[in-house]
Amino acid sequence: MSGGVDSSVAAFLTKQQGYDCIGITMKLFNDEDIGADFAGGPRGRSCCSLEDVNFARNAADQIGIPFYVNNFSSDFKEKVIEPFIKAYEKGETPNPCIDCNRYVKFEKLLFRARQLGIDYLVTGHYARIVQDEKSGRRLIKKAADIAKDQSYVLYAMTQEQLSSTLFPLGELSKDEVRKIAKEQGFNNADKEESQDICFVPDGNYAKFIEEYSGISCEEGNFVDIAGKVLGRHRGIIRYTIGQRRGLAVSLNRPMYVHSINIKDNTVVLCEDEDLFSRNLYVRDFNWIACEKPEGEIRCKVKIRYNQSEQWAIASVRQDDTVHICFDEPQRAITSGQAAVLYSEDTVLGGGTIV
Repeated sequence: MSGGVDSSVAAFLTKQQGYDCIGITMKLFNDEDIGADFAGGPRGRSCCSLEDVNFARNAADQIGIPFYVNNFSSDFKEKVIEPFIKAYEKGETPNPCIDCNRYVKFEKLLFRARQLGIDYLVTGHYARIVQDEKSGRRLIKKAADIAKDQSYVLYAMTQEQLSSTLFPLGELSKDEVRKIAKEQGFNNADKEESQDICFVPDGNYAKFIEEYSGISCEEGNFVDIAGKVLGRHRGIIRYTIGQRRGLAVSLNRPMYVHSINIKDNTVVLCEDEDLFSRNLYVRDFNWIACEKPEGEIRCKVKIRYNQSEQWAIASVRQDDTVHICFDEPQRAITSGQAAVLYSEDTVLGGGTIV
């Protein structure tokens, strides 16, 4: 229970269905460790603050279930924060919410639940789990509320994890969830949704990385595709593929970040048309709807959270990476982000773009 309206309503619905429930909030970090002052920061824009714990506790009290706070800060540091920093230092743009789901929620927390003799882990994700009658496999399908669908960030779940997980909000819209919360008198019924990465509540990733690691990122050159020096950048952790704003370099035409070269510490700039590509490669691929396929498969692929899927051909290579070739060129394909494959509303699987 994060303290948000979604997990609170998920807990209520589970209890209503006749389950014996307990509520758990994960303590993921110490505020002082990430340089955060939640007391004076923007309310409702992140998660995991003391205020959020109180929201969760209040909802649990109203539902009538026991409530606990479990400390997962060391796991979160090792599996989420440190890989996040390393990815930026390699010129990638990671999605830490995916790692949190993969290594903390559906691994560490689920393991803790099993130790307590608990059958299911319930979360407020907007997605559906359905068992396929023919194969017996459990599938992740998109939520009924497509605008809120979170299937993209759940692609790493295993069959074992899916068999022990419930998503009560999968068939509901956000408006319906808020209505239930208001009817139950939850004090988070109108709470704003989390917008930022929880451990970077002000959204300044570069500042967080430098303060957390104690290392200042070196300046270097902006260059064009041909290698001509265009100016100076302020450290590669401040840039991501497709970025235009905040370059702080005077040019005679709009330019965008094309790529980041960590070997010579350069940031390559280009014009908009040079950002498009049809091909990408994906590592650490997790197949959900099927075993690793032989040959090519026709599917739709999503390469960032707020993007609709696009038609492509996917094929598994000998080293188990997956090659994806889109029908139409895609803009600003970004290393470190996830590529998730879909067949209609079903997640086939996904991995990390390299």
